[in-house]
Amino acid sequence: MQNIIYSRSNVGKSSLIKALFSLAPEVEVRVSKKPGHTKKMNFFKVGKHFTVVDMPGYGYRAPEDFVDMVETYLKERRNLKRTFLLVDSVVGIQKTDNIAIEMCEEFALPYVVNCINKIDKSSKGHLLKQVLQIQKFVNTKTQGCFPQLFPVSAVTFSGIHLLRCFIASVTGNLD
Repeated sequence: MQNIIYSRSNVGKSSLIKALFSLAPEVEVRVSKKPGHTKKMNFFKVGKHFTVVDMPGYGYRAPEDFVDMVETYLKERRNLKRTFLLVDSVVGIQKTDNIAIEMCEEFALPYVVNCINKIDKSSKGHLLKQVLQIQKFVNTKTQGCFPQLFPVSAVTFSGIHLLRCFIASVTGNLD
């Protein structure tokens, strides 16, 4: 069973994975100080239960083979449980995010576009505005997207527990 973490470059995929599995010492996640450093897919096996895949970011500093690598992987992955598209709370959904969302819709993938990362970097008013815009987008422009928002911070761990519970539920590992 696999879950994919997917977003533009510099949204904090690796940092989020590190925060999600901070209680699982067997899952070692390295986070680069430079944005866009992930160039290949990184697989993190969580016990016998499931694997999380850290995808390279799209947009800024994306690897040259990004489209071929990602499209092939998403089309052929039969054990994919959920794709998590991260959105930066500071900038919201961008044009490149729309392309990734269209790909998830086209391939009929089960996905969540509403992992809103870096909430520690937004004011409460700005965050509320972004949350409302993203929720409206999900409700009016998507069909296969899970509707629940997951505002999270890999720095303060805010929202991490709820996202962990959702991943456990999706993978059938609530025991």
